[in-house]
Amino acid sequence: MSNHKFVPALAALLLSAGLVSAQEAAAPEAEAPATEMEAATGGSDMSASGGAFRAQVEAADGTSHGTVTVQPTASGVSVVTLELENLPQGVVAVHLHETGACEGPDFKSAGGHLAMDGENHGVMAEGGPHVGDLPNLHVAEGGTAMVEHFVADLTPEVLDDEDGTGFIIHAKADDYESQPAGDAGDRIACGVLTRE
Repeated sequence: MSNHKFVPALAALLLSAGLVSAQEAAAPEAEAPATEMEAATGGSDMSASGGAFRAQVEAADGTSHGTVTVQPTASGVSVVTLELENLPQGVVAVHLHETGACEGPDFKSAGGHLAMDGENHGVMAEGGPHVGDLPNLHVAEGGTAMVEHFVADLTPEVLDDEDGTGFIIHAKADDYESQPAGDAGDRIACGVLTRE
């Protein structure tokens, strides 16, 4: 017998035995148990911690390179999801940048990497990494890539400051230590993160 049929049957049995009142037996069914996600997050709606930010990523000639989504959570750790396409096969650097502006052809308008005061670039550098430093992206044949990263301290306040936040794809891999940007080469695509 399924749970939703079992509960009324049990109430009727307890009522006939005089163990509960008619009012108690007529009470609505208990709420369904929390899902695994609700249990893991304490029942909180992740969007309540600031909502998601999304960027459409494009090259200077307008070629689409997919999307980036940043979902802040109540823990202060954001989930950064890259769903990218039309990329060169190989290893490329991807970073969040300090300014939400994508003026081609070089995308220098996005400024440097998104960083807190005193941070250096790269996980191999003392005082690193920048909050906007993401792992290199390994692009398979066909030019697509999909990956999720957890990034601490990437809060809505950091993302949505007065000049916004950009996302950049570079032509080369990040060496994770050269200052200020990992010797990652030209900026080949850009997107501006906006709140959904």
